Amino acid sequence: MRYRPFGRSGAAVSNLTLSLGFEALSRGPAEVKELIYSALEAGINAYRLETADPVLAEVVGQALSHIERKLVCVSLAMGRGDGRRGHERDFTAEGMTGAIDRALHVSGLGWIDLALLEEPAEDELPQASLNALKALRSTGRVRLLGVAGDGEVMDAYVSTGAFDVLATPYHVNSDWRVRNRIRTAREQDMAIFAYDYFPDSLNTARKAAASDQEQKRGWFGFGGKKKEGPLATVGTFAFLHQTPHWDAESICLGYALTEPSISSVVIHADDAARLTALAEITERDMPPGLAAQIEMARVSAKAA
Repeated sequence: MRYRPFGRSGAAVSNLTLSLGFEALSRGPAEVKELIYSALEAGINAYRLETADPVLAEVVGQALSHIERKLVCVSLAMGRGDGRRGHERDFTAEGMTGAIDRALHVSGLGWIDLALLEEPAEDELPQASLNALKALRSTGRVRLLGVAGDGEVMDAYVSTGAFDVLATPYHVNSDWRVRNRIRTAREQDMAIFAYDYFPDSLNTARKAAASDQEQKRGWFGFGGKKKEGPLATVGTFAFLHQTPHWDAESICLGYALTEPSISSVVIHADDAARLTALAEITERDMPPGLAAQIEMARVSAKAA
């Protein structure tokens, strides 16, 4: 495992962050603990709680209780509720403060390294809620504040200067708006977490060949011919599924890790075997010429 600076915190965070939520918890607390132990053995020191569910917080706290607290980074998703009222979104000051206090009480973690607001809409985050989070940060119960999501509203949140961390989708076919947002965040000394590095649009050879790749047609959309034969997939992402000794997900993860602005990439793993396989990617160098293929496919897709 490799490590990178975690923004202004001065800490080092592992290239990978293990995300844990209801799906992991559904397999039982013991399975969640074993998964965290496997992650620790692989060198992963960053963990993301997808919900403020007290049961999940308690299990994670127990699993990390034998590790010196300052050596691990725990982020908590805000706005998704805590499981007590289903998945009801809650960005109120009272809701988020209560969720953090409950998580800290049952987990014994002492503090939350990152309170991460999950895709707040333009009108979902009142000033009172932001003030409450800043108060939690000033008391040390929360170390950093972050915002996660896609779309133009993220540009507005980044520009406020109120957040320490940006979590954003990032993959081989991310457009210029995402890349510009990352650059802007870094200029403001924000740490960057990436997720959705392997979107569904790239998970099969057929989808990868068609991803953002509508064949050029004649005027008004008529008269064009679809490419066929051995050159049909030239300029597409089909090569992700045709590279020897690499699968498509590994290439996409490796590509995300080549972006120096990204502190950590969020992963999901059902078991220790998958976790180990993903962790091994951090030590592999991408095949020569693959980065150029990715860039050519990305540019071609946007031009089509």
